[in-house]
Amino acid sequence: MSREEDRTTRYQEGSLTLPGTVMLGTGVMIGAGIFALTGQMAQMTGVLFPLAFLAAAMIVSFSAYSYIKISNAWPSAGGIGMYLHKAYGNRLPTAFNALLMYFSMVIAQSFLARTFGSYTMQLFGGDDSGRMVPILGVALILAAFLVNLLGNRMIQGVASFIGILKIGGILIFGLVGVWIADSISVDFSETGEAGALGNFLGATALGILAFKGFTTITNSGSEVIDPKRNVGRAIVISIAACVVIYTLVGFAVASNLSLAEIIETQDYSLAAAARPALGEYGVWFTVAIAMMATAGGILASVFAVSRMLAMLTEMKLVPHRHFGMPGSIQKHTLVYTVVLGLILTAFFDLSRIAALGIVFYLIMDIAIHWGVLRYLRQDIKANIWVPATAILLDLLALGGFVWVKLNTDPFVIGVAVVTMVVIAVAEQIFLKRLPESAQAEQSHTHH
Repeated sequence: MSREEDRTTRYQEGSLTLPGTVMLGTGVMIGAGIFALTGQMAQMTGVLFPLAFLAAAMIVSFSAYSYIKISNAWPSAGGIGMYLHKAYGNRLPTAFNALLMYFSMVIAQSFLARTFGSYTMQLFGGDDSGRMVPILGVALILAAFLVNLLGNRMIQGVASFIGILKIGGILIFGLVGVWIADSISVDFSETGEAGALGNFLGATALGILAFKGFTTITNSGSEVIDPKRNVGRAIVISIAACVVIYTLVGFAVASNLSLAEIIETQDYSLAAAARPALGEYGVWFTVAIAMMATAGGILASVFAVSRMLAMLTEMKLVPHRHFGMPGSIQKHTLVYTVVLGLILTAFFDLSRIAALGIVFYLIMDIAIHWGVLRYLRQDIKANIWVPATAILLDLLALGGFVWVKLNTDPFVIGVAVVTMVVIAVAEQIFLKRLPESAQAEQSHTHH
């Protein structure tokens, strides 16, 4: 296979409908966000964690503006990689921030996979050995890999079917949980780490991780029917649906478990909340919904992130080797994405996976908004105050989260910093070694 063939992409224009695109977006969003982050957020900010979800929704609403405006102007299967390229060209900021997004999305896959394992093991009394959760997570990623090999229509069909079931199931859980809560004693006397602004901002940052899946919709750009209209619509619909669902479920959990219980069961808090509300049958129901939600999230995330890496390779912003694999570049990047996800799932726990993901994502998100302000504002007819507000809110959330982690788990912040330095240095070396013609090339033909 020649170098040029190695970088060939084959996108299927018009293969994704608006409902299918929404299901892909919510498939990533409604997964680890509501099923595993609830306990971690409660540990940071106490009983205010449902409000932290709402604060995260507000920040994401401002952030979505930039993505919608760019996608309306230049819909692309490269999504965020293309957005960064439009702003910064073939330079280090594009490659660095795009790789931050790539790694944050792979991290989200691992987060979903381990959440799947944690909930599944509740059917068998938990995982005292600590081995079954990563094993189940690895198996789920491999299953998602096989489905992704079958093509867009199969992915869309499976994601839509799972999405309908899980959204309906979560709504039932939330409504029944809130309705029954009136007759259940709720003890919020233990405030945990609540009270400090930094803790609330840190919990809000984690909440953003539950919404950031909307960015995967941008990676479907040129494959969506009428992308200049439907990509933006899909983003708005996905965020709005998640606001309703997260708020409802957050208050249902807070009404049926004490703060101490939420924190103790943070990896499977919805299943724990179902027990006092609905009994063992409720636990089984919740676990089934969690399994579907995380499986759908993995499927959609693998689909989107492999396409973004393929676009970066096509733009010659990252190195690529096919290692003898047949097929197009999308198949190769799909394999790379799955392998990296398998490694993270096997060796990292949920809280540290989430911490790395949110740091990488917020830094990349700030770069997107700055690119809009500095370079793209006139081209996409964006109002200055919206991306400027998004940058400010991102900085507040990131600052609060880093402050909390420096006081509770400085190791994970160290890992994040070292990883970013390695990415920046490696990319700078790679870009300097490119031929002059490749550096000068501006890849604006992204369909």
